[in-house]
Amino acid sequence: MKKILVIQNKRIGDVLISSVIANNIKKVFPNSSVTYFVYDYTVGVLENNPNIDHIIQVKDKELKKVPNLIKVIRRIRKNDYDIIFDPYAKFLSRMICLYSGASYRIGLKRKHKKLKLPFYTHPIDLLDHKTQNCGKAIEDRINMISSVFLELQQPDYEPKIFLTSTEKDYDKIKSLKKPVVMIGVLGSTAKKSMPYEYIAQVIDFMTSNYDATILFNYAPYQKSEAEKIYQLCIHKEQINLSIYEDSIRGFITLMAQCDLLIANEGGSVHITKALYKPTFTIYSPYINKEHWCSFEDGKTHESIHLLEENPDLFDSFTFEERKKIEEDPEILYRKLTPEMVLTKLKPFLNHHLTLKN
Repeated sequence: MKKILVIQNKRIGDVLISSVIANNIKKVFPNSSVTYFVYDYTVGVLENNPNIDHIIQVKDKELKKVPNLIKVIRRIRKNDYDIIFDPYAKFLSRMICLYSGASYRIGLKRKHKKLKLPFYTHPIDLLDHKTQNCGKAIEDRINMISSVFLELQQPDYEPKIFLTSTEKDYDKIKSLKKPVVMIGVLGSTAKKSMPYEYIAQVIDFMTSNYDATILFNYAPYQKSEAEKIYQLCIHKEQINLSIYEDSIRGFITLMAQCDLLIANEGGSVHITKALYKPTFTIYSPYINKEHWCSFEDGKTHESIHLLEENPDLFDSFTFEERKKIEEDPEILYRKLTPEMVLTKLKPFLNHHLTLKN
């Protein structure tokens, strides 16, 4: 039996996207044992996945301490994995690969970049561009399998969330006026968040024109910031702040009962897509949309990115240029005005919601 490890010590969306490795490698090695190595706060998106046998969870800050990293490396080596996938491909994960003893160490790298150490037995170049509507990030992960083992005849490009029977019976929003729209009012970081007054104006448009109940999603530590956005909104009677889940599985069960999501790009969007619910995504200017725009068709999944709306603002959109934008996205974020967002959001909402009489 093959023992397989997937290292994805990054954020929630990245971990969920990387679950496609488990879903596909089981087609190649049906009797294999698949383990995921992830940060503890991301485990919720992997729970109950029948293709994942074990989950090793670590704390973000703890892993970055050298003594703890050494302990992890020893643990991984002791587990004697046959195959390791490293889609994260940063220093910590590369060091784990290097000293793992695995026969197959498969990791992503930028094209034409030569690695300084033999971290991987099979370094895989990142694809130049996406060719499927799943987005390049998912294609890159499927390519890690196809490049080394075999060309998958019917790759499964869709990350999946697996609900328990209890989670399917979630009833906290049964009394709310339908439809129920979840708004991701804040991104996972400040650099992924629209200006507060902008998101409030988008919410005001919705509550003024559609009969819907609005819920807010945000990280628990962002509660005070979410309340600031709430105070900027006009029609507070349509916004319910009391229904909120502070865990990943809690959000998953709540979102499974909602009708659609509007959010800054991040984990909540990928979760909602995995639940087969409609999404409207607002991308931060520094994000490369091609990587993360999974399954967008203009109806069920739609998005907006400043680069597409006003490409003249960008001299280039190379990796290096995105890093410069990332250092200070606020200036460009303010150019993604509510009016600009609404030009794409209105048709999306009209497709899914009913206008007020």
